[in-house]
Amino acid sequence: MTGAGPQPQPFRVDIAGAVIDDLRDRLRRTRWAADFANDDWGYGVNAGYLRPLVEYWAEEFDWFAHQAAMNRFDHYRVVIDDVPVHYLRQPGKGPNPVPLILTHGWPWTFWDYRDLIGPLSDPAAFGGDPADAFEVIVPSLPGFGFSTPLRKTGLNFWTTADLWQTLMTQVLGFPRYAAQGGDWGAMVTTQLGHKYADSLIGIQVSAPMTLGAFSSDRPYALLDGQLDKMPADMAAHAIAVERRIASHVTTHMLDPQTLAYAMHDSPVGMLAWLLERLRAWSDCDGDVERAFSRDDILTKATLYWVTESFGTTVRYYAEAGRHRWTPSHDRQPMVEAPSGVSLFRKDGAGLFGDALVPIYNVHHLADHPSGGHFAAAEQPEVLVEDIRATFRTLR
Repeated sequence: MTGAGPQPQPFRVDIAGAVIDDLRDRLRRTRWAADFANDDWGYGVNAGYLRPLVEYWAEEFDWFAHQAAMNRFDHYRVVIDDVPVHYLRQPGKGPNPVPLILTHGWPWTFWDYRDLIGPLSDPAAFGGDPADAFEVIVPSLPGFGFSTPLRKTGLNFWTTADLWQTLMTQVLGFPRYAAQGGDWGAMVTTQLGHKYADSLIGIQVSAPMTLGAFSSDRPYALLDGQLDKMPADMAAHAIAVERRIASHVTTHMLDPQTLAYAMHDSPVGMLAWLLERLRAWSDCDGDVERAFSRDDILTKATLYWVTESFGTTVRYYAEAGRHRWTPSHDRQPMVEAPSGVSLFRKDGAGLFGDALVPIYNVHHLADHPSGGHFAAAEQPEVLVEDIRATFRTLR
């Protein structure tokens, strides 16, 4: 199905060998910062873990094997309102596949959804019911991955929702569709369910999100005015969560371009910045490879590097603060589309999840004792079942 909007063009992931050779050369010539008294990562990423990982990236990691895996799916690019949009599209196999757009966050990429694509599009091949089939669309957020180069300002979660509405209804021609997301993707998806409920069969989020999170004069002051409203034990936990996220939120919002120069030039610096978040936000108890393999980590980092996208990915935060979200209506619940909500209790931000559930028109609620912030990558089978359960009676 194709609509009457901008016409997408087929796309293949095809990174030149010279780009990977240059990456390896830069890795081998790293000028390492001294690291001491940091076995617990208390000062940031520990060199004892990072250096062997970088050596593996330079000498053994096979980017082209992962590129080939990506190219087993159909990819497209389309320009919508001067914004390049890349997406993967996998047809559904079943009696009534529902179009479903899956939206990632930061520091995610579209490829974090790789383990969901098959089970959602062809459930029978994975022991499921063909009646649960979806036609799966996985875009890269504007300025992320292959949705580049982005040279337009103002792109954030709520403007992305407008782009996705155009993509799904005008470019791809679906009169109604389903949506799912995590992290920024959960905010995009929540905004779709708020503003475009009439077009949505329903939504599902791997963590509930408040749309007004960045609509204040000091959006980087995450707990400003909140601690005195919390019980002591919750306040202590909130402070610990803030310590894990404040440095990146503040820098991304206030100085994204300054940070970009360093990360654009140093693959090791960029890897460390991404790695810190993967370790701090996942359910890994300090051992990042409990949640992600080395190849998972390095495929993500390589995607950021070869697409030269780090700078525009972090501007996504700045644009959220500079272009504030405003509600499209004042009806309750704020998100009128039927909603599935997953609560992964080892996601630090999940501390506040229960308080946010009422903003949704809850159709299915799932509570999981394990699983962190990166549900699509950490708990793909669990998330597949939550998505199926959400939409099973909404088709």
